[in-house]
Amino acid sequence: MRQGDRVTVLVPHAAGLPPGWEAGGVEVVTFRYAPEAAEVLGYGRSLAADMRVRGGAAAVAPLYAVAAQRAVARQLRRRRFDLVHAHWIVPNGVAAAAALRGGGGGRFRDESGRHSPRDEGERHPPPGRPSGPPHARTRPAMAIGLHGSDVFLAERRGVRRLARWALGRAGVLTGSSPELVERVCALGFSAARSRVIPYGVDTARFSPDRERRRLWRVRLGIGDDAPLLLGVGRMAAKKGFGVLAAALPPLLGALPGLHVVLAGDGDLLPELAAATEPWRARVHLPGAVLRDTLPDLYRAADLFVLPAMHDEQGNVDGLPNVILEAMASGLPVVASGISGIPLAVEQGASGLLVPERDAAALGAALLRLLEDSQEARRMGERGRRKAESELTWDLIAARHREAYEMALALPE
Repeated sequence: MRQGDRVTVLVPHAAGLPPGWEAGGVEVVTFRYAPEAAEVLGYGRSLAADMRVRGGAAAVAPLYAVAAQRAVARQLRRRRFDLVHAHWIVPNGVAAAAALRGGGGGRFRDESGRHSPRDEGERHPPPGRPSGPPHARTRPAMAIGLHGSDVFLAERRGVRRLARWALGRAGVLTGSSPELVERVCALGFSAARSRVIPYGVDTARFSPDRERRRLWRVRLGIGDDAPLLLGVGRMAAKKGFGVLAAALPPLLGALPGLHVVLAGDGDLLPELAAATEPWRARVHLPGAVLRDTLPDLYRAADLFVLPAMHDEQGNVDGLPNVILEAMASGLPVVASGISGIPLAVEQGASGLLVPERDAAALGAALLRLLEDSQEARRMGERGRRKAESELTWDLIAARHREAYEMALALPE
């Protein structure tokens, strides 16, 4: 949108959402796929602990697929689009590919994620790419975006065929980590038309602010000078909070003043609460944190941790947004060196990367930075600079736009 494109977002309806709205120039349109009580797909509700499809989600999935296809088709009839970017290969990539069989044209559009109708006028492609007016196409180009759990689902035996069918209709594939892209290319997509693009972060919203440091500390009863370790994320196996729980006893013993905040909700929260019960006075579990109060939670902390891992089913995140938010907030990061995380966290520069599932290595890395405040501060400052110079949404949007131009230049 900021580059002269218009953006429309098509999302599944959920309780409390209106039919549509506009925010910052972005049009959002919702679509219904079941009675409201049965609208249980999306928004982190489809998978139990991100490891298996919930029974209710599986039952309503066929309704969702049909409704999503029809919703995309309605948008294509409504105006001319140049490109459809379907976020999550299944089910959205399949639904978008099915809708596009009916044709359409004009303007960037991004199904179940972001759309961006383009402004009028010829665009100049990057050097080495074929030129030509985008409006010569008889139907929109298609992109598919990968995020993590969708790759896990696409690899399942009963879904693989549909995923390959959708991939066969896509001009470009984007993913937030090299691993996710490689796994989908193994299903049959061209590596030459794949792009690894990390997520971005709002560096104005997530920023250091010493004056607001005490807000969450007062709320949780943590002293101003106490070292504070923060983890944020949905309580699912692939986030690795169980590994962190195993690393905490020696860490809390070595640092008597240390407090730990693990913020988020999810299926494994009761299990984590039980594992950390002996240190309840120092390990805080506030549950889900409202989006408008999350920046101040980062500002309260001294160090951020996310020991992400491949769960027992092979499911893994691409690049968790919370890592980017922590970096933009000036926090050093300790995380697993897997998937897309090394795209953001530079080992020894903006944080420390450890092997997944290794509680001893995780604890040692945390202790190192909690005991050396100067090194931690330098890493936090370096992470903030990287967020500002490489990971703003404007920069990430430009990389997506370049991928879109490549897809538009391909023959139909």
